[in-house]
Amino acid sequence: MTELRLPQTVRACLFDLDGVLTRTAVIHAAAWKEMFDDFLRRREGPDFRPFDKVGDYDEYVDGRPRADGVRTFLASRGIELPEGTDQDPPGLDTVHGLGTRKNALVLEKIRKEGVEAYPGSVRFVEAVRAAGLRAAVVSSSANCRDVLISAKIEHLFEVRVDGVVAAERGLAGKPHPDTFLAAARELDVAPAAAAVFEDALAGMEAGRAGQFGRVVGVDRVGQAEALRAHGADIVVRDLAELLEEGAS
Repeated sequence: MTELRLPQTVRACLFDLDGVLTRTAVIHAAAWKEMFDDFLRRREGPDFRPFDKVGDYDEYVDGRPRADGVRTFLASRGIELPEGTDQDPPGLDTVHGLGTRKNALVLEKIRKEGVEAYPGSVRFVEAVRAAGLRAAVVSSSANCRDVLISAKIEHLFEVRVDGVVAAERGLAGKPHPDTFLAAARELDVAPAAAAVFEDALAGMEAGRAGQFGRVVGVDRVGQAEALRAHGADIVVRDLAELLEEGAS
């Protein structure tokens, strides 16, 4: 697919949502920070070390299922909490309680701020479909469908494997490749015939572990080298670059 700058063997494209298709990664980062800073302030007092919306977000939570993000960040600070259950209220200091609080903050921010798709990503997905390739969204977010509808791009994708689907099927989240592999199966393509598009380091690792035909890193925050180190075959700042003549 020369016009799409993809290998000729690629028959399907698997897209992450937040940060690749929609401008929601910044909303998630802000929600994680608000939730964790409140927790750390209550636990450690006013001299607590705040959650870093760049370093901590990229390293420990971006692209991971919500509960995994909570566990991974807390482990980085030497903190262990009870697991709780997904019924825990947002004020409870359990893994699931903190995750519920973060989700409530995300939904509140989405309601207030709305959701916008990246124009370049929309152009690229439209070109993918026009070329006869199949397309899926693969996201750890349980709010994926609502975000797609709000951004008015749900119609572009045949398959959605998100946090809800992963929980129902017992699929391990990124950096494991399970959700991407599930999407490829639903599209009836082998991993080698599918391209993965991700902005998260955990997503890069998932693409590499799944042995997909092409792993494209989308660098929205200046982490191109880290994306390559974690498994990206190529890195672009916007998917529209893959439509430009002479793109490499």
